[in-house]
Amino acid sequence: MKRDTHPTRRHLLGHGARLMTVAALPAWGRSAFAAPSAERTLALVHTHTRERIELVYAAAGNYLDDALLKLNRFLRDHYSGDVGVIDPVLYDQLHGVQAALGTARAFEVISGYRCPASNDKLRAKGGGVAKQSLHMQGRAIDVRLQGVPLAEVRDAAQSLRAGGVGYYPGSQFVHLDSGRVRTW
Repeated sequence: MKRDTHPTRRHLLGHGARLMTVAALPAWGRSAFAAPSAERTLALVHTHTRERIELVYAAAGNYLDDALLKLNRFLRDHYSGDVGVIDPVLYDQLHGVQAALGTARAFEVISGYRCPASNDKLRAKGGGVAKQSLHMQGRAIDVRLQGVPLAEVRDAAQSLRAGGVGYYPGSQFVHLDSGRVRTW
């Protein structure tokens, strides 16, 4: 059963709190690896839905609401269809990885938002899914860049010191999240 794709009040309040936190950062933190006046773009391909998206998600130091809504929908739970509110800091991390690698290639997305029921099912199958996964909060994404060695993607992400970075060479993805800085 698919849930309503509109964010709940709880999701919106959490999203607002994250944006207020971002607004409190110094200018370099808000712009996340780019000049505040620069447009920030992303190109993504979802490995499960085969959907593609390319858009400007921030300009003149501000996130673009329409772009964030499109990205929320794109990164929905591909098992349930539930749409979460994705932390825009993740987009800045992805943009920063591209800048560090000197590429504009599209990220291949393995997993974005995950509803609690999907997370529980994946945990039951094994494979290291965290009980309190940041995917359920819209604060984590699993990606790779076609044609770029996975270790280079990991190294670029770690160099940003902007959140968690997990390296999964056996599954061919790097996990990025907007939690505390840590690696595994």
